[in-house]
Amino acid sequence: MTQETAHTEAEGKVAAVATTGAPTSVESPGVVDSDQPAGSKPEEADPESQAGRSLEHGGGGKQGKNDKAKRRRLRLRLLTVTVVAAVVAVVVALWVTSDARRFKSVTTSEGIALLETAKITRAEITDGTQQVRLWLTAPTKSMDEKGETHSVGTRVTFQYVDAQADQIAKLVATAKPTRGYNSVVPVDSIWSSIVVMAVPLLIIVAFFVFITSQMQSGLGGLGNLRDRRTPEGDRPNVTFGDVAGEDEAVAELQEITEFLRVPERFHALGAKIPRGVLLYGPPGTGKTLLARAVAGEAGVPFFTISASEFVEMFVGVGASRVRSLFNKAKEQAPAIVFVDEIDAVGRGRGVGIGGGNDEREQTLNQLLVELDGFDERANVILIAATNRPDVLDPALLRPGRFDRQIAVDSPDLNGRSAILAVHARGKPLEADIDLAAVARRTPGFTGADLENILNEAALLAARNSHERITEDDVDEAIDRVLAGPQRSSRVMNAEEKRMTAYHEAGHALAAAALHHTDPVTKVTILPRGRALGYTMVMPQEDRYSHSRSQLLDEITYALGGRAAEEIIFGDPSTGAANDIQKATSVARRMVTEYGMTSSIGPVRTVTSEGDPLTAGAGEGQPILSDALAGQIDVEVRHLIDDAHAEARSIITQNRDVLDTLAQRLLEKETVLEAELTEIFAAVRLAPQRRKWESSSTEQVGAAGAETEVRDD
Repeated sequence: MTQETAHTEAEGKVAAVATTGAPTSVESPGVVDSDQPAGSKPEEADPESQAGRSLEHGGGGKQGKNDKAKRRRLRLRLLTVTVVAAVVAVVVALWVTSDARRFKSVTTSEGIALLETAKITRAEITDGTQQVRLWLTAPTKSMDEKGETHSVGTRVTFQYVDAQADQIAKLVATAKPTRGYNSVVPVDSIWSSIVVMAVPLLIIVAFFVFITSQMQSGLGGLGNLRDRRTPEGDRPNVTFGDVAGEDEAVAELQEITEFLRVPERFHALGAKIPRGVLLYGPPGTGKTLLARAVAGEAGVPFFTISASEFVEMFVGVGASRVRSLFNKAKEQAPAIVFVDEIDAVGRGRGVGIGGGNDEREQTLNQLLVELDGFDERANVILIAATNRPDVLDPALLRPGRFDRQIAVDSPDLNGRSAILAVHARGKPLEADIDLAAVARRTPGFTGADLENILNEAALLAARNSHERITEDDVDEAIDRVLAGPQRSSRVMNAEEKRMTAYHEAGHALAAAALHHTDPVTKVTILPRGRALGYTMVMPQEDRYSHSRSQLLDEITYALGGRAAEEIIFGDPSTGAANDIQKATSVARRMVTEYGMTSSIGPVRTVTSEGDPLTAGAGEGQPILSDALAGQIDVEVRHLIDDAHAEARSIITQNRDVLDTLAQRLLEKETVLEAELTEIFAAVRLAPQRRKWESSSTEQVGAAGAETEVRDD
């Protein structure tokens, strides 16, 4: 049996679940900002003004280039079809004119019989292929594999082996064909030789013609850019009204929209249009949606491509694609170019190994050149998105290239409510569903997570034949997103179920007895995903930093399940593996990153810069001596030991509450907040920790008494 505990990390990600299950953690997803358009269609642009924009920005020239490209592709296709048709015609002609097709095959025994008894006009023996052709005066018959006899005409052929050569020669001579016989040495016809040599040559030529055309109009140009620009004169069907939960980012982008709409007002004051805007933030926070909303609000063409599409196996293709994309955007200016996941080509130069890295660097260099080459009045803005701004090349981020760098973070409580309202459009909800309450239950969720919750709720409602989405559907959807689908097929035996109940009860009791943990809202021993059960705690408000006491309580809470197993059964299970991993991770960060121990102090002993060969990718690398590394291990062990002792103390002093909750779980399998509040009314709280000072000792309430701990 395995057990898990989702915990809160100090970076601001709020923990929501402690689970009993497989070693894989079940954490509340980080907040998302990716909102999808609700389908509200903006007003159609005036056709005359759109036509004017098309003429003004060189739409006719673009049409001419497209016509030339179409004619070039048409000529190439016509040439290919002609070559293939010619080859097929030659092969067919050779087959039609061949004598071989006019002869019917008979067995060797039938051929010998014909030589002995039939009247033969002419005979031909072919050396090398051991073949005999006979011209008969009258049609003959032959028996097929099924034993049926059918006519084969007056021209027959049969094969023989080398051992029969003398016999066949004597029989042919004895038959005395009226027109004589002939021995032939096979010689390939000149047409056969031509076809054999010409076909491979034509295939090779056609292949190189294809590659050349692709390099000219596909790989290096617009053909393979997968340009998803909306039709001429239209704008994306997305506006800022479809974006929720990112008010600060929208406010920053409003100015870009105004610049694209009325650039004259800014040019009159000598203002320059921003060359580039970098949107960075966690996955699913709505960076692509924001870029489309800018284009939709401004009513300008929108070009989008993933940075990975710039890089191909052919050297120089990426740089050529960059040039082609920006040239196309300039022809349609004002326009927006959106490059998703720009870190695929924008990583720091001089890192990485291999030829592929050289191609990526050439692409990055060309991107820098294009950003520098923008005309001040070109009215083309590059918007890029990334989840890893720390690995981008500094030359890419300097002012004059990406003038604006906008953080697109996870939404707060109000943002989550707004996002849920957007995604609830078109979904019939029961009147008792409170989206604000759903937002309070989903701290750390992104817009994509929230959209997934409502979509899962709709699927559950349809599966249960509900006409409207009910509150139970939403509750189940949240649980599915947090801990996975319910595993009704996973049946625990009585002993496993009892251990799981006490494990989860230990988590919940530790959280209830501590002073800096969030309230417990749900405890269940129903298997979900890879977990056998979980404990859910709900933050009462969004939290962006964590105190030392909160982190210590987090470690104690994570070890509550293990402490309960030790005290009740005296034989802990492997289910606490994930709890131990999380507790150790928090403790190590307290020591190495947050400077929360006196012996080491406020010194960061790891760097987030990572491996220089991967430009920041991967875990932070230690920058410490062997002695300091050993001291860190000792401090981490002390923090874990103290938290473990405190968890055991809480379980021991509240054994009656633990038994009550565990028994309730065995009876009902799931206990909700109202019932938990009643059970936890009798909990004896852990002693308050004394104010921590880095130069003094700390008193930690453990085992019901103050215990002096070394300076940490």
